[in-house]
Amino acid sequence: MTNRVHNFCAGPCTLPLEVLEEAQQEFVDYHGTGMSLIEMSHRAPEYDEVHMEAMQLAREIYGAPDDFAVLFLQGGATLQFAMVPMNLLKAGQKAAYVGSGAWASGAFKDAQKYGEAYLAWDGKDNGYTRMPGSDEIELRPDTRYLHVTSNETIGGIRMTEWPEVDVPLVADMSSDYMSRPIPWEKFDLVYGGVQKNLGPAGAALVFVRKSALSDANSDMGAYLRYQTHVDKDSLFNTPPVFTIYMIGKVLKWMKNKGGLPAIEQEAADKSARIYQVIDNSNGWYSCPVAVENRSHMNVVFRLPNEELEKKFIKEADAAGLKNLKGHRSVGGCRASIYNAMPMEGVEALAGFMQQFQRDNS
Repeated sequence: MTNRVHNFCAGPCTLPLEVLEEAQQEFVDYHGTGMSLIEMSHRAPEYDEVHMEAMQLAREIYGAPDDFAVLFLQGGATLQFAMVPMNLLKAGQKAAYVGSGAWASGAFKDAQKYGEAYLAWDGKDNGYTRMPGSDEIELRPDTRYLHVTSNETIGGIRMTEWPEVDVPLVADMSSDYMSRPIPWEKFDLVYGGVQKNLGPAGAALVFVRKSALSDANSDMGAYLRYQTHVDKDSLFNTPPVFTIYMIGKVLKWMKNKGGLPAIEQEAADKSARIYQVIDNSNGWYSCPVAVENRSHMNVVFRLPNEELEKKFIKEADAAGLKNLKGHRSVGGCRASIYNAMPMEGVEALAGFMQQFQRDNS
């Protein structure tokens, strides 16, 4: 195809072209069944194979231990803001939150509705431009878990080192999901919306330690209980079949690329290319994020003034470099370079940025 643009959207994300083309070929008649996969019963053997393979691949590629259940849930990461404290936080316990930006703030606000939640560290005063060191996180007695947001999509900051604390971690990893290995021994629960790195919008992928559910709360609606979905292999109700079908294909694509080691290296290389342009611009481009916490997924940057930013976004769009406008709450520019963004797209953006500076400085 010759009319594909370079899509730097923060979510839904760009997907691998070969995955889209494969799905296109199967869409009307899935494996000779005479119907699309999204038309057939979610209890049909054809879908059951897709579903179970996607769960197995998610565990394999991320390296999740056997004590973790793999769940595909509707509602995206935002529903997990409530499900986490509803399930894990019991009377007399507290939930600690790292206030690292907009999405961490959303999770914290929801947690306060279901128990005693507090900020163990807050980056508001520094404009959410960095993550805390372990020695800055202040935990209170009877804390059940520490919630962190591994990558703030809006602020472009990344948790480079995981906190060294004496309580289990819960992590929203939506915007850097499966872009690097994680130390599973630190976590009781990992979740994220899939529409950044893993597939189309419509689901959250949740890894939950089974032993952490042994005394979980159960006084809530069936769908809101993690144990309900563990018991039914995420087939308690009709799942988001198309999203899961596409996740499975993206996971196969990731495996064929070399899995997490290859993905992690590629992410570092791609982001480094854009940061190189920013750092070599003599201040014409600027990134507000502390260097050690710069995101590998969402590169945020500013130009000398807002008029130039508007011109940059308009001309980039015309050049086939789409969705570079920063989030409305912070302005500026943002290039989201998720797993499926090819280096070719990154090089095209880097070249455009350099030429734009030459033409306008």
